[in-house]
Amino acid sequence: MPADRGGENKRRITPVDTHVGARIRMRRKILNISQQELGAALGITCQQLQNYEGGVNRVTASRLFDLARVLDVPIGFFFDALSHASSAVGSGLSGSLASFVGSQEADLPNRRETLELVRAFDLITDPAVRKRMLELTKSLATADNA
Repeated sequence: MPADRGGENKRRITPVDTHVGARIRMRRKILNISQQELGAALGITCQQLQNYEGGVNRVTASRLFDLARVLDVPIGFFFDALSHASSAVGSGLSGSLASFVGSQEADLPNRRETLELVRAFDLITDPAVRKRMLELTKSLATADNA
């Protein structure tokens, strides 16, 4: 990193940092874990976790590995939905990525109904019932948009 010339050596918050933070927050809420509980499990302060969730602090690879383990998700979970915008990233169109991440779809995980649905779905233990429920939900969504 270049030397600080003029006292401005601040890292810019990127859409990817914001997205990863939102995914951390979403999974924590789905599991009904407080920031204090997750911070304690990771050995970090609640404030540090807030900074991760807000995208203010970038999550390192080792911390992301710990988060995936504690939140019981694959590491790729934190980047889900960004693959749809990968062409925008590859071509340098960061504005396209920012608008994608900032869309209503990005807020979907934070809606109360989404959290309730995911929590209820997670309680279904029979894989066949889970699959049928997912198929039913998809068919209802398709019928509603037709």
